[in-house]
Amino acid sequence: MGTLKAAMLGRAVLSRGVTAQRLSKNVTLYMKESAPPASPSQSPVSQDPRPLMLMLPWLGSRPQAVGKYCEIYFRTGYDVLVVESEVQEFLWPRWGLDHGRRLLELLQSERFGSRPLLVHAFSIGGYTFAQLLVHLSQDTSKYLALTQRIKGQIYDSLAKTVFPRGETLVRRVSLLYFHMFRRQTVDYFNTSIEAFWNSPVTAPALFFFCENDLLSNPRAVEELIGHWRKRGIDLTAKKWEDSTHAGHLKRHQTEYLSTLEMFLHSLHCSPLKAKM
Repeated sequence: MGTLKAAMLGRAVLSRGVTAQRLSKNVTLYMKESAPPASPSQSPVSQDPRPLMLMLPWLGSRPQAVGKYCEIYFRTGYDVLVVESEVQEFLWPRWGLDHGRRLLELLQSERFGSRPLLVHAFSIGGYTFAQLLVHLSQDTSKYLALTQRIKGQIYDSLAKTVFPRGETLVRRVSLLYFHMFRRQTVDYFNTSIEAFWNSPVTAPALFFFCENDLLSNPRAVEELIGHWRKRGIDLTAKKWEDSTHAGHLKRHQTEYLSTLEMFLHSLHCSPLKAKM
């Protein structure tokens, strides 16, 4: 399924001057065939490496939908590394941690090791990113350089998996299963939640969420936002009264794009050249 989905996403964007390279089962790199031209005051030698957008889509996302977000970043000078999540990484969190470690190794490889990073996580993609944060939190010195390379983080419709207080998916999906395998599931979830709420990544953050999202928890999002602000994180939030889980771009395109554009402009690594 992952191979087919990557191929479909590739077809959705390749006609627009973008190349695709499959790096592993659920990881695909999409990049412009040529870098954006340097400004008159900037020589090619002095240009920083183009930033890389780490995109973590929602479960069941359609390639056409993910492609629309990729297009935003292609137009504004980013390459996009799409990392798909799988259900088993949630049902058996240790696999999710293994997946997170492999992704960290990729981001530290020679190919990507000097590139500024941004993160755009949708829904359960926030949980996937939390798996990376567990490793970052457990060995801050080892991953310090990578942590510092993350220049911005965007969270769209965070799923309840990153929120405590009984609203987590742990309680909503097969309680018997999680009870039987508590040490392999619930304890891992608690570690991930702690790593996310007290993330070692303190780069500016942007949150998109809405009041009527049954798969998220707007009160918990607001609590997280307040917690991060107290930690000194520069944070922007855009909330709608009525919208769709992981569908804010479709429902509120103008507001979504203008908010995202302002956020990207505020980042020191932004190569933003064109309107979205």
